[in-house]
Amino acid sequence: MALQDSARAIGAVTRLLQDHLIRRGFDVAIGKPEDAARTNTNAKLNLFLYEAGFDAHLRNLTLHEGAPPPLWLVLKFLLTAFDAAENSDTAAAHDLLGRGIAALHEINILRLDALVALDVRLALESNPEPLKITFDESSADLLSKIMQGTDERYRLSAAFQVRPVMIVPGVLPRASLLVGVDYTTAPETVIGEEGIQIDVLPSMGARLTRLEPARFEAGEQLIVFGDDIAGVEMEVVLGDVMLTVVERHVDRLILTAEGSPGAPIASGTTLSAGELPLLVRRRLSPTRTRASNLLAARLLPTLDSAAFVAGDLQLQGRLLGTDSDDILVLLYRETDGATVHRFDAVTTAVDQQTLIVPGAQAVVPAGTYRIILQVNNQQAKSSPRVVVP
Repeated sequence: MALQDSARAIGAVTRLLQDHLIRRGFDVAIGKPEDAARTNTNAKLNLFLYEAGFDAHLRNLTLHEGAPPPLWLVLKFLLTAFDAAENSDTAAAHDLLGRGIAALHEINILRLDALVALDVRLALESNPEPLKITFDESSADLLSKIMQGTDERYRLSAAFQVRPVMIVPGVLPRASLLVGVDYTTAPETVIGEEGIQIDVLPSMGARLTRLEPARFEAGEQLIVFGDDIAGVEMEVVLGDVMLTVVERHVDRLILTAEGSPGAPIASGTTLSAGELPLLVRRRLSPTRTRASNLLAARLLPTLDSAAFVAGDLQLQGRLLGTDSDDILVLLYRETDGATVHRFDAVTTAVDQQTLIVPGAQAVVPAGTYRIILQVNNQQAKSSPRVVVP
């Protein structure tokens, strides 16, 4: 999967609609209704894309921090039916149009199943939202404006739209090295960053106020501050993994960012890096708990090393991501602070300890770069150097 394939998303949506209707027994043409009337003598449906607009609700929605937002489109279609005599205003054509509308209503969401053509899948599988079909008013005024001209006839049609359709421009995202890390030392030294205050509303039971540090790697020591969090029955949960509490105080809990015995985070089998909910809960019974409010805890990937091996970029570390995670590898040039290449097609490992970018060396100019790794929008503290000869 590569985001640049989304440039073909408009045509892919049209072919996907055609495919789903063909599976339901329809003969389906694509193009202007007047052209479809002359293609063959079969009773058929015709899909005509008459407008591509921008989705105002998603205009500023980005996929990654620092990246420009994609183009979010709303595609508007006309569905026209023709009988075997190529007429669109007969009872037979009206029957076929009703069946076509019912089929679209049944589909509702355009799914990318195993029968979808590969080029259509590649263009649409990066879309983070399902493609939804909704019907529009197909007034006489709308149809008259679309079907005008000496060669056009007014034909009864049904209007519908498909949204949101994503197209990612070929602009590399902006990235920078992390604040609070001294990259001049080997290995890099964490020199500290200010804590983030998170406002919370009072609630029954424990109330959490902040987590220090808010960004951390697996195995680091954490401090959770709050009220009514003392007591041996209090548990701290990150995502769905219970953490090990080292010390208990009236206003804070000191713990390790590692799962209790049997659920180690560093193993890569329980959690992935990302922004995860952290809460404290009081055990009321073997089956009941009373939970606090949630804090946003940012579990970071740990990038230990990076090297080119046989043309592939190989990364070593912990929590480097799985096939279901959003992984971004950037090459950052220190001399001018430019991002020279983005890789989002990677090969992962089950234990999340290795990450391979196939063929990376062949597409990068010669030079020395820092590797910036982001997993689920969380950037690794370490950015090792690599040299492309």
